Amino acid sequence: MNLLQNIDVAKLPKHLAIIMDGNGRWAKQQGLLRALGHESGTKSVKVIIEASAKLGIEFLTLYAFSTENWNRPKLEVDTLMKVLINSLKKELTTLQKNNIKLNAIGNIDKLPKSAQKELLDVIDKTSSNTKMTLTLALSYGSREELVAAVRNICSKVKNNIISIDAIDDSIINEHLYTQNLPDVDLLIRTSGEHRISNFLLWQIAYAELYFTDILWPDFKEQDLYEAIISYQKRERRFGKTSEQIK
Repeated sequence: MNLLQNIDVAKLPKHLAIIMDGNGRWAKQQGLLRALGHESGTKSVKVIIEASAKLGIEFLTLYAFSTENWNRPKLEVDTLMKVLINSLKKELTTLQKNNIKLNAIGNIDKLPKSAQKELLDVIDKTSSNTKMTLTLALSYGSREELVAAVRNICSKVKNNIISIDAIDDSIINEHLYTQNLPDVDLLIRTSGEHRISNFLLWQIAYAELYFTDILWPDFKEQDLYEAIISYQKRERRFGKTSEQIK
């Protein structure tokens, strides 16, 4: 059954974020090294990017590598970096064909120079694309992001650039990595885990959360449709009552 026909394109999440979890466990189930699971996961990345663009989702953010992931075994980290570089090289054509702009958030300076170079090159070459903004969260941690924002704002207050009384949601937003992105509407996490894992803590304040047991390399187009259908069945009240919404 094609679930696409059950999706109301007028009620799509404007900003979809995904915690792509389960590559290592998928590899283990196949009797493979964990590193090979990350390579298999790139196939799902391509499928979901193209499916999201086809649907008309304007912003897609993928949690590709967290600040905590640096603590994983060196072989796995090195493989992840190689997968990142190779994927960027291979998928530039896909991004251009689908009119997708690439963006990145996180402590990008911690990435290997070769990965930084490839990333910035693709960002530059897709900068004029307008159909969808694809954001990769790389060396990203939401607490680190919030700490950096607080330090930046405090510095500006100290130097009389910002008044304390002027600090509000919009000021904080302006100092986050995601300053050019809207709040997240739908957050998907694969692999059966029910955690946020330090991902976009400020930005998902009113997001709908969707958890699935499917491991990331097995997450395909129809699975994305199921998540969006679930999202569209929910009532988003933003603190109001059902009667007020209606």
